[in-house]
Amino acid sequence: MTQQAGLVRKYIRRRSVRSYLISWFLRRSFKPKLINPDFDAARFRRALDRDMGRNPAASNVEIKVFERDGIRGEWNIPVGQVSEQTILYCHGGGYLFGSPLAYRSFTTHLAKAAGASVFVLDYRLAPEHPFPAAADDALAAYRWLLESRDPQQIVLAGDSAGAGLCLSLMAQIKEAGLPMPAAGILLSPYADLSATGASLSTNSRTCVMFTGDSIRRAASSYLAGADALDPRASPLFADYSGFPPLLIYVSDNEVLRDDGIRVAEKAAGAGVTTELQVWRGQPHVWPLFVPRLPEAVTVVDEMADFCKKAG
Repeated sequence: MTQQAGLVRKYIRRRSVRSYLISWFLRRSFKPKLINPDFDAARFRRALDRDMGRNPAASNVEIKVFERDGIRGEWNIPVGQVSEQTILYCHGGGYLFGSPLAYRSFTTHLAKAAGASVFVLDYRLAPEHPFPAAADDALAAYRWLLESRDPQQIVLAGDSAGAGLCLSLMAQIKEAGLPMPAAGILLSPYADLSATGASLSTNSRTCVMFTGDSIRRAASSYLAGADALDPRASPLFADYSGFPPLLIYVSDNEVLRDDGIRVAEKAAGAGVTTELQVWRGQPHVWPLFVPRLPEAVTVVDEMADFCKKAG
């Protein structure tokens, strides 16, 4: 572990046998689909909902599908919940795929561990709904939560594109003069759609899920000609002053590694209390594999503890 002003860096070098096995599976069954030049987002969404939707939800967590005034999502509420805290969760998927159903196993385990309600935002996806649709949906959801909740009882969390969306939302909250949430948790954030991170090239071979080219293709689909440097699309370029404390996880061998590292460094440079954890050899957003992957269980427990301390 190293520490500098405003930034704590932790390097986690242990790795389980199960991590190797899951990585082997993803490299051979998942990565080829995502790097295929004929990738079809709509078809992939359906397959992802079918396959990931089969993963069992955590026990003793109530699931409520929600839709009101254009805001869609899913509540995951622990039975007997005593905490007033709400986690607004933005799922990943390169702004092209992902859903509350696909994420239900993970988000219900997070809700149970944190003892908090989790609202999984079902934001609009590209290419049917390009930028700034997702950013607009995230801001609308946050405004809606503020109608009934203390902002210091709200934690933003997300993975990959969803983690970038959380940062985008913080920038929009600041611009709108709204109160900030208590904290933010970012899993392998996709924060630079201009694709300037060196790891997009250096880790294209080692990443078990993506290549730099597949990441650039996702950015192009979402932006649809919009400016990649707009902080709502690429929050790496936002002004981080006034942001809440951040907890950030990345894997050392994934293509989005440098997005997470640069976000952490920029946040700390703006005076934001930031913890960055770099784990060895893990798949992109490995906490999704809870409870099968020991490293995922560890991170979900850490996320829960971070939420409890923030509330």
